[in-house]
Amino acid sequence: MSRKPELKGRAARLARLFPTSSGQAARTPFVLLVVLLLGGGLIGLLVLNSALSEGAFKLDDLQSDTKSLTDEEQALQRDVDDYSAPDALQRRARELGMVPGGDPAFLNPDGSVRGVPSAAAEQSSVSGPVVPPEALAPLPAPTPSETPTPTRTPTPAAESSPRPTPPSTTPGR
Repeated sequence: MSRKPELKGRAARLARLFPTSSGQAARTPFVLLVVLLLGGGLIGLLVLNSALSEGAFKLDDLQSDTKSLTDEEQALQRDVDDYSAPDALQRRARELGMVPGGDPAFLNPDGSVRGVPSAAAEQSSVSGPVVPPEALAPLPAPTPSETPTPTRTPTPAAESSPRPTPPSTTPGR
């Protein structure tokens, strides 16, 4: 029979402040709380690890897409550089029937002409239609007193459409 001895005085008053029942009932909720916190933490780490793995896979896919797009951009830039090289431009111009132009003339802001224009080189091996030089009549140079007015350039469709010829008026008919 293990019975606690009775306390007197100050010790009895202090003993009344603390519960005298067994500590088993108070430990159960604490243990459940700790187990739930540990389980929740483990599940949270698992979800976080899964999200990081998914992000890593997306990053890898995006990096491979970026690499392939960069390679494609470089290939296209090489094609543009090849087509814009001077020798390639000259070859394509000759295939289209173009010839090198002569010396150019320039218009000054006041309307005067600087330089003497010359005709383009003759076409040698192109079988396309050739415009005779008479059809390309030079425009008269504007005098300094005239102010140049902007003119509208005709569209290719307007140039190629046939123009009606005015009826001839001969006397006596």
